[in-house]
Amino acid sequence: VVQPSDVGLGGSYEPVRSTDVAYDADDDKDKVEAEVNESVGFLQAWSIPGVSSFAFCLFFSKLIAYTFLYWLPYYIKSTPIEGRLLSAKQAGDLSTLFDVGGVAGGIMAGHLSDKSGASALVATSFTLVSVPFLYLYRFYGNMSFVVNVVLMMACGFCVNGPYALITTAVSADLGTHESLAGNAKALATVTAIIDGMGSIGAAIGPMLTGYISEQGGFDGVFVMLYTAALLAGLLLVRLCIKELQTLKADRKLGMRVSSGVQLTAKGAQAVV
Repeated sequence: VVQPSDVGLGGSYEPVRSTDVAYDADDDKDKVEAEVNESVGFLQAWSIPGVSSFAFCLFFSKLIAYTFLYWLPYYIKSTPIEGRLLSAKQAGDLSTLFDVGGVAGGIMAGHLSDKSGASALVATSFTLVSVPFLYLYRFYGNMSFVVNVVLMMACGFCVNGPYALITTAVSADLGTHESLAGNAKALATVTAIIDGMGSIGAAIGPMLTGYISEQGGFDGVFVMLYTAALLAGLLLVRLCIKELQTLKADRKLGMRVSSGVQLTAKGAQAVV
């Protein structure tokens, strides 16, 4: 390198040093990942599409389920079946069949949801179908033990199906919703919101049952259950419409793809 002294110039010179900071792409990557992985707030989790609808649906579903859980043995014990009252032990044993039906309902709801990809449609169908079964159980469940058992298990099947579905698969799906742009730290918050609303319903249902049964008997209690089931289903109607539109679009796309494959195959056969 040529120095000033080489050409007869005096003075001291120091080499110029660059003050530019080296660009590090890893720093920007770390910042982006930190922003993406930042946990969502409570209000932001509520704004995720579907969270509020499923949360209030679970509120009413658990209201029904826990009303049966706490009051069904007493209801069976105080209601004659085939003209006779059961003992407390017999009523307690018989009431467990409601949960047996609920286990089957949870399995079926999960299977249908996985197969169709329409969780809201499955949950709505179960809750709305539970209304006539609740009515039949109230007015025809005392005809015979067989009728009582069948209707009780049908009620458990329809009530606990969406309850099990929403607290598991739906919460996980909403916690990883596309609107979160890949943020995986919303799952716990979304699950807590949905299950928390369900727990509130589970506390209110049995409490209201005690008050209503004293004022108007179990007819009033079952009116409360009918109303809760209808509201649980109606809360998901908007999501059901979207899911039906998606299923319809997917079916059309599948038909087009299938037709294209068939035309390609026929064209290949014609060339051969």
